[in-house]
Order: sequence, then structure tokens, then C-alpha cells
Amino acid sequence: MTTTPLRTTPSTATPSPAALPTAVLPPATVLAPTRATAHRRRGFGVPDAATWRSIGSHLLIPLFLAIGMAFAYLGAFHAPSAHDLPVAVVGTSPETAVFAQTLNDKGDGAVAVRTVADAAQAKAQIEDQKILAAYETGTQGATLYVSHAASEAGAAAAQSIFLPIAYQQHLPVDVVDVRPGTAQDPGGQTLFFLLVALSVGAYASAVAIAAATAKLRAAWRLGIGAVVSLALSGIAVVITGGVYRALNGGEWNIWLLGALYVFGIVSIGIGLHPILGKWTTPTLTALFVMLNFTSSGGVYPASLSPWFFAGLHSFWNGAAWLEAARDLTYFPDQSIGFAALRLALWAAAGVTLVMVGAALERSRRVVAEATRDAREAETDLVAA
Repeated sequence: MTTTPLRTTPSTATPSPAALPTAVLPPATVLAPTRATAHRRRGFGVPDAATWRSIGSHLLIPLFLAIGMAFAYLGAFHAPSAHDLPVAVVGTSPETAVFAQTLNDKGDGAVAVRTVADAAQAKAQIEDQKILAAYETGTQGATLYVSHAASEAGAAAAQSIFLPIAYQQHLPVDVVDVRPGTAQDPGGQTLFFLLVALSVGAYASAVAIAAATAKLRAAWRLGIGAVVSLALSGIAVVITGGVYRALNGGEWNIWLLGALYVFGIVSIGIGLHPILGKWTTPTLTALFVMLNFTSSGGVYPASLSPWFFAGLHSFWNGAAWLEAARDLTYFPDQSIGFAALRLALWAAAGVTLVMVGAALERSRRVVAEATRDAREAETDLVAA
């Protein structure tokens, strides 16, 4: 009997990856970790130290803005108190002089009381913005002269001082608004909100122009900034005066002064951008929001603001523009020369910063080109 040997056929089944040498495994099989392994490497999703550092660095600017806004606005507005509040007492008698001196003594620096001869002089000094209020007594009662157009908060502060005095004297009081606001702006606050609109548009435009014109010459940057400033101021004035009818004259001058104000901020932003980089926006916010609105006199006059903000009021650009715009709208006989000079000086500072920033960029380019040339020369030497 003949036995036929069994023939075996080689198996065509694909061996498992574990049975293959590493050298012949597909790249995905060798390099890609399993889901469980990747999960363990991530430490259950806890960010590593580099991620935490990145989060912290990105949050620096928001934290700066939040803390700065809190200190600036609360520091300026949370508890207004009078210091050297300019008021007057009407009369020329010795009793009037004694009364004025008594108010000064008891006020402990809160008020600066002077005497004026009559009601006409009191009204004239209010219109000239030398005083905020004047108090006059007579046989039939007392009269308190104020101006809501000059400062609604100042008028309220004067009433808080003199109305209790009239009550102690058993005199009825007639409050006379020497220069009221318009029907569309009874509290005289519209110009302050116009200042806010101009400021926000200005520093936002500054950052945009600085980024978009980084490769242009300084003259082009300044020219574009000037055109944008004229346009922004014109739009804001048209909305305020044309749409809401809140201006009472002097619109052309308000537009030009607004353009000068905006140009100062825009040019400062363009000049700071090559120096500060990403910190340009928070710096502009600090200069033209935190310190600007709080010192402008739009909410409280300088005589009701803390000393720090009252000091800024004397030279800051927002205060200069608001004073000029208020005079043009409500006190057209007043000179705006000093306010215009302050705005011009801020604009000049901005132009200077643009020149400094352009010089800094040129020096950086020269250094970068020299470094590149040195590296190329070194590479050529090694290749040779």
C-alpha cells in the first residue's frame, strides 16, 4: 500500500504587527501612539507649564485694562468733593465781606469765595467761567446764580452749599440758570460724549493705521492720519449737530479742533507702535481713556475732582478740546486760544514720536540686513 504524503499550502493570512520586525512595519503602526497612550501623555488634559505661561502672557493686557479702568474711574468719580470751588457772594457791605470770609474759613479749602458788586457782575463772571455760582440775599429772599451749561455737577455742588445757608437765614431761594444748556442738551453733557466718540475712534484708528502703513514712509503715515482725523471729526460733528441737534453754533471750529485732537492721538499711536508693539493699544487706552475722560471735566469740574485728575486737567488734550468746544457752543465770547495751543502741542508731540519710530524702524532694518549679510558671508566661507 502506497502512502501519499500530505502537501501543505503556505498561509496567506496577514501576520499581526507584533510579529513583524520593526523595520517592515508601516509608519503609522510605528509612530502613532494608541489613544490610551496619548491620554496618559497628556496627563488627563492638564496643560503643561508652557501653556500656562502663554495663557498668563495673553491675559496681561486684559488684566492691565481692567485694573487700570477700575482705579481711574473709581478714583476720579466715586466720591467727588469740592476743593477751591470758585463761588461769589453779591454785595459790597462789610457784612457781605465778613460773610464771604466766614465761608472761606469754615469751608477749610472746599470753596474759594469772593465778593462781587452786584448781580450783573455775578452773571458776567459766571459767563466768563471765572466762578461757578454766586449767592445774593435781599429783603424778599435769596438768589443763587448758576450755569448748567458750564457744569451741571458744579451747579449742584453750589446748591448743596448755599441752600442750607438760605434755610438757616429763613429765606426762600430762587435758582437762576445764567447760561442753561440747549433743549437737546439740558445738562451740558453732550460734548463730553462727543469727546468719548472722538477718542475711541482716534486710538482705534491709530492702531489700524500703524499696522497697515508699517512699510510706508513717515510722511505718508502722517498724511493718512491727517485725512482720517478730518473724516472722523466730521462724522462725529455731523451726528451730534446734524442728527441730534445738540450743538448750538461753532460747528466748523468744533470740527477743526476735533480733527486736531484726533490727529494728536493718531500720530502718537503711530509713533508708539514701532516702540511698544502689542502694548500700543493698552498704552493708548491708558492715556486717552483712563486718564483722559477722568480729567476732562466732563463729569465733574476740576474743582470737584481729586487733586491728581485736577492737575491733569490743566494740560491734558481731552480737557483742552472739551473746554474749547464748550466755549464755542455756550460761551462764544470766550477765547479758545490756550485750548487750541494745548491741542497743537499734543499733535506736535505725536509728529515727533512718528519721526522717532520711523528712525527706530530704519535702524532695525539696517541691523537685520547687516546680520543677514554676515551670515551669508559666513556660509559662503564654510562652503569654500
